[in-house]
Amino acid sequence: MTRMDVHRIAERLTRPLPGVSAQIDMAPVYRRDPEMASIRDKTCMEAAVLVLVHASEGGESVLFIERPGHLAHHAGQIAFPGGRREGDESLRETALRESHEEVGLPAEAVTVLGPLTPLFVPPSGYCVHPFVGHAGELPSLLPQEGEVADIFSIPIRHLADPACRTEVRRHVKGRPFVVPCFQVEGRQIWGATAMMLAEFVAIVRETHP
Repeated sequence: MTRMDVHRIAERLTRPLPGVSAQIDMAPVYRRDPEMASIRDKTCMEAAVLVLVHASEGGESVLFIERPGHLAHHAGQIAFPGGRREGDESLRETALRESHEEVGLPAEAVTVLGPLTPLFVPPSGYCVHPFVGHAGELPSLLPQEGEVADIFSIPIRHLADPACRTEVRRHVKGRPFVVPCFQVEGRQIWGATAMMLAEFVAIVRETHP
């Protein structure tokens, strides 16, 4: 893949998105119903996450966090920085605030390019709104104690490689399931994060064929 043109990405985000059809590619078997992924007619809490693209030695990369193993929901999983909406803030503001709280990323360091398709996450009852952001070189980041176990980035060229998509066996609420995941650089990205990432990758492939 050639060097990413963020202006092309930003323009693409203003038009109809790949949406659920892209997300479902990485949905666990028990969540393959498009209506389950849609936030339409769902009673849910609202949250927002930041899909942050930034410059790195390996080319443009995406920032991820790893959740600690003690959490009630999504323990040990790979995620985008983000969290629950507070007060009357916009969802865009939520994504930036939570990213600052969780990894110490200053809001002024981020240019928000646009939103991806929101996703309903049944295990936690959240409607999650992802926003794509861009930053130059990252400032020093610091994981939020108790909420973030690790901060890391993966080059987009690796995430866009079809060879990194596979399936793994996971236990969800005590039951074993085979779930699709991105397996790259020793990490396994699955669940809601993989579904949102799949839509972002679809846009990258479309704008950078």
